[in-house]
Amino acid sequence: MAINLEKGQRISLKKEAPGLTRLMCGLGWDVAKPAKGGLFGMFSQTADFDLDASVLCLNAQGRIKNDADVIYFGNLNHKSRAVTHLGDNLTGAGTGDDEQIILDLPQIPPEISKLLFMVNIYRCLERKQDFSQVSNAFVRLVDLANNKEVARYNLSGAEYQGQTSMIMAEIYRDNEEWQMAAIGKGIKVNGLEDLIRRYS
Repeated sequence: MAINLEKGQRISLKKEAPGLTRLMCGLGWDVAKPAKGGLFGMFSQTADFDLDASVLCLNAQGRIKNDADVIYFGNLNHKSRAVTHLGDNLTGAGTGDDEQIILDLPQIPPEISKLLFMVNIYRCLERKQDFSQVSNAFVRLVDLANNKEVARYNLSGAEYQGQTSMIMAEIYRDNEEWQMAAIGKGIKVNGLEDLIRRYS
């Protein structure tokens, strides 16, 4: 049975899914409708609202070595083939995962200590969009050996007014074991390039 994580909670992937090697990280969200309620509030414009998932492959110092360590719609595969982005969803429409990322844990190079799973709003400043206009955001991990969900984190109980990027979760090494942490931290950046500069 999958673990429903709370913000800040950490789990051992080895403990929760013994023998785990290949997994899928699914990220999902909805654009809020102009009505009361919703996870992050309400707003009045939904046109051209494009969210993009990405993974930053960080070293022990919490930095990326170069742009090749950023996996997103413009760079779908890490050079190690350990991280693969399955493509961009331009609208966020429909149920289930909006974007998916495949991880092959044994193939992740030893110099990579942490994988940071992000969701950014494309052209956020130009369109005056932020995460207060997003609802039902989640991140989940699935063991591809049996297609069972290992863990899920539903973002809730927080306001993200003015935040244009979201750190959803991280998977990191701890004493040669992989751990997952539910983060749910909003930050204000002007697109993916600005985010990359922060971690370079």
